[in-house]
Amino acid sequence: MSQETPIIEPIDAWSSPLFVTTNPDHEFLKESLLEYVYNYHSQQGQSIASEVAIGAKHQLFESKLCFLEAVDPAIMELRRMLEELIAAVASEVNQSYWPEGAEADANIIESWYHITRNGGYHDIHSHPNCSWCGIYYLDPGECDLGARNGVNRFYDPRINAEHYADPGTAYLSNQGFWDFEPVEGQIVIFPSYLKHSALPYFGDKDRVVIAFNSVVELV
Repeated sequence: MSQETPIIEPIDAWSSPLFVTTNPDHEFLKESLLEYVYNYHSQQGQSIASEVAIGAKHQLFESKLCFLEAVDPAIMELRRMLEELIAAVASEVNQSYWPEGAEADANIIESWYHITRNGGYHDIHSHPNCSWCGIYYLDPGECDLGARNGVNRFYDPRINAEHYADPGTAYLSNQGFWDFEPVEGQIVIFPSYLKHSALPYFGDKDRVVIAFNSVVELV
């Protein structure tokens, strides 16, 4: 009988990649973007202008889903940067599956702002009809990870991953969700199927983010 130890190869299957970066032009664009957000907000006739999932949102103001289509220098520059970022992310995870020499062309098809005020939240949801989504923290207000105040929570997509617990499943512990602390200027990019929420936010300052959905083509 062989006494050799068999080689066991680990396979990291069904991972959900998320990407975090910082807008390099945040300080340059911030005030212009905030001004545009609040000008839009002042002319907004209803709190949820998109009319999407109204019941899942509280103390939250949302634009129509074409915010980054505005003909405004700061908005146009932000959109350009975000589409380049999405293309880079898509290339990072998909390059080996694409034809040789193919390059990604990302297009933001929906975009909106959220102004969240004291006691506001956005219940759990996902974003259909797109491949990659993102959140840009324009001004996180008084969000705090330790207090779980206004954080974005992403949920484990593996259904019933913790339906049974013993020492053999210890590696699953505390992986049912992942909380992301909103940091000013940061952008988180994530696959559209990931369910997520914005936990209740408490603070005197507004929590302001710009969110977006995108599709990717090859050129």
